[in-house]
Amino acid sequence: MTVQNRIALALAGVGKIARDQHLPAVANGRDFALVAAISHHGKVANTENFESFDQFLEARPDVRTISLCTPPNVRFEMAKKAIAAGRDVLLEKPPATTLGEAEALAAMAADAGVTLFATWHSRFAHGVEPARQWLTDKAIRRIEIVWKEDVRRWHPGQAWIWDAGGFGVFDPGINALSILTAIVPGAIIVDHASLSFPSNRQQPIAARLGMATAEGAPISAEFDWRQEGPQAWDISVETDAGTLRLSKGGAELYIADALATTGPDREYPGIYDRFAALIRSRQSDADFQPLRLVADAFLRGERQDVAPFREEDGKAK
Repeated sequence: MTVQNRIALALAGVGKIARDQHLPAVANGRDFALVAAISHHGKVANTENFESFDQFLEARPDVRTISLCTPPNVRFEMAKKAIAAGRDVLLEKPPATTLGEAEALAAMAADAGVTLFATWHSRFAHGVEPARQWLTDKAIRRIEIVWKEDVRRWHPGQAWIWDAGGFGVFDPGINALSILTAIVPGAIIVDHASLSFPSNRQQPIAARLGMATAEGAPISAEFDWRQEGPQAWDISVETDAGTLRLSKGGAELYIADALATTGPDREYPGIYDRFAALIRSRQSDADFQPLRLVADAFLRGERQDVAPFREEDGKAK
């Protein structure tokens, strides 16, 4: 596709996820041309930069597509204004801080006739769709999720994740839940949860969830942000035809311990491919089931107080 035929895109929120994933995906893709960036703290070279979202909306009515990569606690107001201005909107995950916000945005987008895409990047990992297809005719007996990573390594200096509305360990944990709800048909029910809160933080650093499929197959999930050494992003599904395992966040699919499929990281390129297709067909994709599971975990959760978390404590290791 020629540059002239690409979709003009603005990106709001020039933080770590934008620099690590969104900007490279847009630059290396064929559907979008980045023409503006909005951020109080960062700028994008060779692009028109704005510090105010309102200023951008007023100055660039020609840019009809916006990717919102800000923290979720400020995303609702931006998305609301963008939709009211008739812009198509991509929401980085999690799409909002509450189900109420998310559902309100979906209704606004439908009324305005604009595209709303609530992204779940882990669903675009190489093994996820093949896993979904393999499971379609299998009886699921049990599912185990182990999602453990080092918060200091993956979220350095991001204080907002510990504030109310910041999700804590569910910021990565919701990735596992997005895969779960993509590959398992029907509703997922949260039976119980145990949430570990550092005494100096508002959000959990670890969580254990007990869930079940609509048919009653048990699902256990363990999320932990204190993992040192090897990181773990695994989902195992025991079925009547053997065990399926997604490893490395869905990048590798194993059937009965044999590698069935793997490939290069295409999560964020996949997101933008999907966004372009939605825009051109004038459709939306706003699935909030992973967010609902997080909300249910907090409603069901028993609080466990654990040691304070200080990011600087791990810097000498």
